[in-house]
Amino acid sequence: MRKLLISMVALLMAMSANAQYLNDSTTPFGAGKLYFNTSLSGLNLNYDFTKNWSLDVNAKAGCMFQDNWMVLADVQWAVRQDAPNDFQAGAGIRYYIEQNGLYLGVGAHYKHAVGYDDFLPYASLGYAFFLSRTVTIEPEVYYDMSTKSFKDNSGFGFRIGFGVYLE
Repeated sequence: MRKLLISMVALLMAMSANAQYLNDSTTPFGAGKLYFNTSLSGLNLNYDFTKNWSLDVNAKAGCMFQDNWMVLADVQWAVRQDAPNDFQAGAGIRYYIEQNGLYLGVGAHYKHAVGYDDFLPYASLGYAFFLSRTVTIEPEVYYDMSTKSFKDNSGFGFRIGFGVYLE
C-alpha cells in the first residue's frame, strides 16, 4: 500500500511538472534564442547523379529574429567516393510550426571543389524533437538544386543532427 501511495504521489508530481512546462510563457522557438547544430548526411542517405558514396559533415549556427523565424549560416565538408571532396558555405532561413516542431527551410550554398564551383539553392523539411528544454535531435530531408548542371549535380538527401537552443 505504501508503494502504491508513493507511486501515485510521484506520478502526480511528474504530471504537475509537465503541465508547468507546457503552460510556461516562453516558447521553444522564441525570438532572441541562439541555435547551434552539427549533423551528418551521406552514407548512401543522399543522392545525386554523380556520386555513389559520400559522407557530409555539417555545422550550423542561427538566431531566432522573431518567434518561429530563424536566420542560419552553415558550413559543410563532404568526402566523395568518385568525385573530389568539396566544401560548402551558405545561409538560409527557417520557419518553425510551433505546435508540432516541424520546420521548413530555404537558402543557398556556395560549393567549392578542385576545379569546380557552383551555387546551390536548397529547400528542407525537418523536425525538432526535444530531448530536454534546449537539446534536440533533428532529422531533415533536403533538396539541393545545382545552377551549374541541374541534371548532374542536383540531389536530395537525409541528414540527422543534434541542435542546441540557447536563451
